[in-house]
Amino acid sequence: MPYDESVPPTPRRRPLFVAAALAAVCLSAAGCGAGGDSDGAQERPRPGSGGTSAAPPSASPSKSAPAPEKTSASPTPSAKPSKPAPGRASGPLSGKTVVIDPGHNPDNHLHTREINRQVDIGTTHKECDTTGTSTNSGYAEARFTLDVSHRLRTLLQAQGAKVVLTYDNDRPYGPCVDERARIGNDAKADAVVSVHADGSAVGNRGFHVILPALVRGGSADTSKIVEPSRDLGTRIAGLFVRATGSAPSNYVGGNTGLDIRKDLGGLNLSTVPKVFIECGNMRDPKDAALLTSASWRQKAAQGIADGISGYLKG
Repeated sequence: MPYDESVPPTPRRRPLFVAAALAAVCLSAAGCGAGGDSDGAQERPRPGSGGTSAAPPSASPSKSAPAPEKTSASPTPSAKPSKPAPGRASGPLSGKTVVIDPGHNPDNHLHTREINRQVDIGTTHKECDTTGTSTNSGYAEARFTLDVSHRLRTLLQAQGAKVVLTYDNDRPYGPCVDERARIGNDAKADAVVSVHADGSAVGNRGFHVILPALVRGGSADTSKIVEPSRDLGTRIAGLFVRATGSAPSNYVGGNTGLDIRKDLGGLNLSTVPKVFIECGNMRDPKDAALLTSASWRQKAAQGIADGISGYLKG
């Protein structure tokens, strides 16, 4: 989904070199497992972004994933922990709680009044949620995020983690960004990851992980989560490279795969370690071909799971 801080495109340098470097950093410095809302999408679309509606077709997805089956829901159900995988109550992540936050909701566009309602994000007020973006062929970010989140849940539960989703196709819109943060806080999560995809200009490619800035103001105080969130995000970035083969963003984060934001309620209001990941740019045909591939989405989920696991194992 498009975010609100515009970063002009830069030439796509060193994809293989930087990808290898990130993986090397993870393996040598971090040990690849040794210690250590509307948010998401377009709070203010970047120039060149397609906004929230699909542009004329240009992408040719390698494989389109079917839309998740819809279920009826009430506007404000409480999040419930996902059931543990049968027979896998124990494992290396036993006793750990992970909250997965699938960005947006496929039906947000049907509830514009509700999602445009202003909510407190700690330092100011912003929309409850946004619709997210889509590929030029119409594959919605909200469907992508839910699919990857389901795959990620399965991988983490197989390691014994307790997994909570902030949303699981069980409500007509939202949840709002403040509620997304609150779900992670109330769960006393050991780690929270918000899953997204960007909606920037053609030629802008790659993934980036968004880290919370140091924010103190109003109801926001990220002082206790900045460092652990950076550890979590760095591990995810390095292992996302290894699992997917994708290079870090060539338009955000100076080719590091990391970006720091102070304007996202989901981060500002979090009291537990939390990051966002933009898995790729849905409006670039080459990235879109990856994002619409079920096999690539499985690799994306694996990379995120590996990063979370490495962080939690310490």
